[in-house]
Amino acid sequence: MNVTPIWRKPAASVALLAAAALTASCSNGGTTTAADPGVPDTTATTATPQAPTVTITPAEGSAKVNPDKKITVAAAGGTLEDVTVAAGDEQIEGRFNADKTRWVSKTPLKPSTGYTVTAKAGATTATSAFTTAKPQRALQVIDVTPNAKGETVGVGAPIIVTFNQPVANKATIERALEVDAEKPVEGAWRWVDDSKVIYRTAEYWPAHQKVKFNANITGIKGGKGLYGTKDYTATLTIGAKQISKVDTRTKRMYVYKDGKRVMSMRISAGMATTREYTTTSGVHLTMERGNPVRMISPGRKKGDPGYYDVMINHAVRISNSGEYVHAKNNVWAQGVRNVSHGCINARPDQAKWFYDNVQRGDVVTIVGTDRELEWNNGWGYWQMSFKEWKKGSALNGKA
Repeated sequence: MNVTPIWRKPAASVALLAAAALTASCSNGGTTTAADPGVPDTTATTATPQAPTVTITPAEGSAKVNPDKKITVAAAGGTLEDVTVAAGDEQIEGRFNADKTRWVSKTPLKPSTGYTVTAKAGATTATSAFTTAKPQRALQVIDVTPNAKGETVGVGAPIIVTFNQPVANKATIERALEVDAEKPVEGAWRWVDDSKVIYRTAEYWPAHQKVKFNANITGIKGGKGLYGTKDYTATLTIGAKQISKVDTRTKRMYVYKDGKRVMSMRISAGMATTREYTTTSGVHLTMERGNPVRMISPGRKKGDPGYYDVMINHAVRISNSGEYVHAKNNVWAQGVRNVSHGCINARPDQAKWFYDNVQRGDVVTIVGTDRELEWNNGWGYWQMSFKEWKKGSALNGKA
């Protein structure tokens, strides 16, 4: 009796299922399917990250670059880690944007100068060497007054800046002029011509301090083809608050130092027979001194009525119209009559004291005549209100 074992058919079925499964798993060239996520794909290729791209402007080898051009560095596919710009030993500063993909220089470039830029972003290092153009005209500060070596100035002193070239872009240049006082007060610039600008405070300088002036004009465009080529720095020492008060009616002059009267003088002022012989009233500043000073009558020839040509001792100039405080040995008139040609004269010993103690920029206030000092007569700048003074600033659109 043949009996077929019942276990053989199931075994055959299992073998067929296993073969089918094996056939399915070997399809698609060996790529692991979603049905079998546990099998690693040994045939896939790992991609290498692409290095960032860095672009520098001006580009390598650029020549005759305008000094007012900004240096820019941009990164694509990464962030900037470091940017350095050098001209010899000097470094140029700049700013990154928020995500550090862009850097822009902050300060102007020097004309006729070679620069090297180095920038790093990830594995990328980029460089650029370029040269700025030589300006057609070079702008420089040629004088700052008052600023003699070792000089101490008065509380009314202006800062008079003279350039070697006429300035067309006044607002641009004015922005490059800085005044930094230890005891700050409000002040403003006023352009009196195309090559001269004057700084005056709203109130007198506080006494006994240092004031630093900087003209940061290198690379600044002052006009067509005109660029600053050299910065200028000066430090002014403000001395005592020395103010002299003159009354031509009482023929008296009093000198105050830091609020205390230190000298009383009998004086003789202009005889006032003509306008030119009338002392000007107003706020004067002491401008210069000489011992002696030759004084010649203006507009007159030798032999004309009123002509004079004399040497005067211990003379301190207070205007450009020939007015001085000076020595004169006419004691009979001082304190009694006004007999001068417009000057303030005093006893020789007292005039010498004034000469020895004066600081350029000290205040001399004169009252009692009907001739007003013009604001542009000498350093008569305090004759103009500060509100009006500020209108001469290019930053107010008035110059």
